Amino acid sequence: MISILLNGCNGKMGQVVSKVSKNYDNIKIVAGVDLNTAKNFDYPVYQSPEEVIENFDVIIDFSLPEATMKILEFAKQKNKPVVIATTGFTSDQKVKILEYSKQIPIFWSANMSLGVNLVAELIQKAYKALGPSFDIEIIEKHHNQKIDSPSGTALMLADAINEIANNSYEYIYDRHTRRKKRQQNEIGIASIRGGTIVGEHSVIFAGPDEIIEIKHTALSKEIFANGAIKAAMFMLGKNPGIYNMKDLINSM
Repeated sequence: MISILLNGCNGKMGQVVSKVSKNYDNIKIVAGVDLNTAKNFDYPVYQSPEEVIENFDVIIDFSLPEATMKILEFAKQKNKPVVIATTGFTSDQKVKILEYSKQIPIFWSANMSLGVNLVAELIQKAYKALGPSFDIEIIEKHHNQKIDSPSGTALMLADAINEIANNSYEYIYDRHTRRKKRQQNEIGIASIRGGTIVGEHSVIFAGPDEIIEIKHTALSKEIFANGAIKAAMFMLGKNPGIYNMKDLINSM
């Protein structure tokens, strides 16, 4: 049985993880951490990780960037692996995460969906085939409660292209103040917020007389919860370092 400490347990995704965990015979959430200590499931909830008395094998973090930093320090003290599913980190926070990974194993992905990570591989193949002659635009859509913009997934997809393009692209988030035509080295990223959209990402390759669009639509939050739980199982026994969904997919 794999014991999990769930950080952000009473948030929307934390509650989905708690429900989905019931579908796994080898998974048990033994405790949660959240500023809201309401007991919605059959495990104790603490306001801070230092209060946790239960033994656990791995931490799943679906919280806010500030809370992630606190749980990483706690994980370092306990020498436990962490699955980071939180997004919206600043550049400084990203640097700190990499520093923590030198001491503990960290699974870090902007999106816990296996499908989205497959899209990341597909767009890399598309870029290799199409080259810079095609303009690249990313459109992401989420519910009206999402705080960060653009989404971590949109940035992850842009980074996937930039990774094989020798970081030659500049990300453009707003053309309103740019009184000039589109440049070849741009990846435009547009964000839409409304209703209860779970998550939708489209990567558009627009070339001479043809358009190719690669799209992923999330129909429920359960796909992210399942991905986080699979990541937690994958992280058992890992050495310090950064792991991601590509590592998980390759292990299957």
